Amino acid sequence: MRSCLRGALRLYLVTDPVLCGPRGVFEVCEKALTAGVGFLQLRDKTASTRDLLEQSEALAGLSRAHGCLFVVNDRVDVAMASGAHGVHLGADDIPVASARRLMGPEALIGASVRTPEEALAAWNDGADYLAANIVFHTPTKPDPREPLGLSGVTLLAGATPLPLVAIGGINISNARSVLDAGAAGIAVVSAIMSAPDPALAARQLGDTILNYSHRCC
Repeated sequence: MRSCLRGALRLYLVTDPVLCGPRGVFEVCEKALTAGVGFLQLRDKTASTRDLLEQSEALAGLSRAHGCLFVVNDRVDVAMASGAHGVHLGADDIPVASARRLMGPEALIGASVRTPEEALAAWNDGADYLAANIVFHTPTKPDPREPLGLSGVTLLAGATPLPLVAIGGINISNARSVLDAGAAGIAVVSAIMSAPDPALAARQLGDTILNYSHRCC
C-alpha cells in the first residue's frame, strides 16, 4: 500500500455532500475514480456517526474496486470500523501518535500542517503523508488564517521526506504552479465535486499532472 502512496496522492479528492448536489457523494466519487482519482478522503462534518459509517463502508468498497486509496477525515473509529485504508487528521483531531497506536503500523495516516515544525512533528509521530492546508483562499474551507501560498508549499515540502499534497483553492489553472512549488500532488474539492461532469474534470486534472510529470523527466 505504501509503495503506491506517492503515485496515488497525485490526484486526491475530498468529498463534500453539498457541492455534489442531488447526485450524491457516491455517484460523483464513482465517476471521478473511474477517471483516475487515486486517493479519496471522506469529509462530512454534519453527518451522524451512523451515516458517516455507512458512507465510509460504501466508499471503501468503491475505492478498493478501483485501486484507490481511501481515508476518513478526523474519525479514527469510523475509519477502523469501515475498512478504510486510514485516516486524515487536522490540528484539532486526535494526535497522530495516538492514532498510530490505535490503528497499528499498516494504516495510512495523513496530517494537515502549516509550518515546518508541525510537519516534522507529524513525521516523527508516524504520519505517512502531509497536507499543506490551505494554499489559496477557498469557500469550501473557510479559514481566518492567511493562505500558505506557493512559498508555504515549498517550505513544507522540504521539511520532511514525506509526500506533501496541497489543498485549498486548487484547480486546473493553478495545479502546475503547486507542483512546481514542491507538492507531490493536488487535493481538490469543488474542482470535481461541483463539476457538471466529474469524470471529465478528474480526467483533465489527471492529464495536467501527467503532462507536468513528463515535462519534468
